Amino acid sequence: MAKVQEIAAAAQNAAQKLGIEKFDIFGSAIDETSVQVDQGEPQQMKASQRSGVTVRVWNEDNSVGVTSTTDVDPIGLELALKTAKEASYFGVKENAPDFSPEATSAIAEVKQEHLPQAAVSQLLETLIQAEKQLLAAHPAIVGVPYNGLAQRDIDRFYLNSQGALRHEAHSYASVYLYTKTEEEGRKPRSAGAFRVSPGVEKLDIEGCLKEAAEKTISHLNYDKVKTGKYRVVFSPEAFLGLIGAFSNMFNAQSILDKQSLSTEESLGSTIASPLLCLDDNVLHPDNIGAEAFDGEGTPTRPVSLIKNGVLSSFLHSAGTAKRMNVQPTGHANMGAKVTVSPHFFHVYAGEPAAQEYSLDDADNVILIDDLSALHAGVQALQGSFSLPFDGWLIENGKRTSIESATVAGDIREVLKSIIYVEKETEFTGSGVAPRVWVDELSITGE
Repeated sequence: MAKVQEIAAAAQNAAQKLGIEKFDIFGSAIDETSVQVDQGEPQQMKASQRSGVTVRVWNEDNSVGVTSTTDVDPIGLELALKTAKEASYFGVKENAPDFSPEATSAIAEVKQEHLPQAAVSQLLETLIQAEKQLLAAHPAIVGVPYNGLAQRDIDRFYLNSQGALRHEAHSYASVYLYTKTEEEGRKPRSAGAFRVSPGVEKLDIEGCLKEAAEKTISHLNYDKVKTGKYRVVFSPEAFLGLIGAFSNMFNAQSILDKQSLSTEESLGSTIASPLLCLDDNVLHPDNIGAEAFDGEGTPTRPVSLIKNGVLSSFLHSAGTAKRMNVQPTGHANMGAKVTVSPHFFHVYAGEPAAQEYSLDDADNVILIDDLSALHAGVQALQGSFSLPFDGWLIENGKRTSIESATVAGDIREVLKSIIYVEKETEFTGSGVAPRVWVDELSITGE
């Protein structure tokens, strides 16, 4: 992508030529390479360069028009500004978007590494070796049908006619390995793991291999589980997946659209056990993809969503913050409509638990490692869910893989039924969390 200063200058010149006094632009460029392999041979190689900008223009009546383009040279910017200006006369009058009041405020210093991309041949060789080692980890592992090694460079910028000018760039790499087993007279079993880092050279391939192998082997000795009520322990990934599926509870835009489990009056109410704290913290040191500003140029920051069980904040864009008479939180996504979404969840313990628990001596407890069908098994506006899962039944500290089962409940009851939040946290793709113990949930076995 062209230098941000050059884009800003070209946009300012084009706006002056078109008689536009108020505009802003958000843009990003992504350079990505990924590979997949199958039984030691390359299966798929992809390389892409994607860039685009979203342009907003306000007219003399302060209504706004929006357009997007992939062309950021002076001619392309002028055309985008002209189109957005024409669209502004058809823009909404009620609750029209405006600049963020913090678009020119100082942003946090984010440690962002930008490592050079590795050659495609290196990606393939690394992934082929990883697949080979995983296949050799146990005779029952016959394939790694889902695998991938990818690297991505990201550039982002925001500018507006009032002098805001922000830019950041970072890189990250990721690897995932998902196995399949075959044993005579037994059902195929699967498990997986992933890792991310700022670049391929820093990827923990060995850790990913070890986790995928250990999980797969632990699922070979499986058995049915009886239908009933069980004490349940969510893995960090499973708990964050559940929180993410019901993130409308914290989304100010969803609340204003009446598409949320919360209302404006919900702030300050107890929605979870006092043992639970939940932040949205894109600046968390474990977040490889940390971003210093959102699509409207608002600085990002840690936001406490649940503090000792009490709903303490919502996630805001500039528009939702204005309507609720608060400050924006840096969670806006620029587009034809400004949307709000979470960045990076951080779950940790609140008040001390009355009793601490351990899986080492747990009995008749189900450990849920991974939830499936979150797109289909969640009723986000009702709060209910019924989801297949991979996990283990723990009896006197011994784990037995569960052949097939679903967990069902209501997110509000789950949050209030938490009896223990472990201390040790683990990084997942969507955040950082420990294992979370819930007193009782319905489990349906085969």
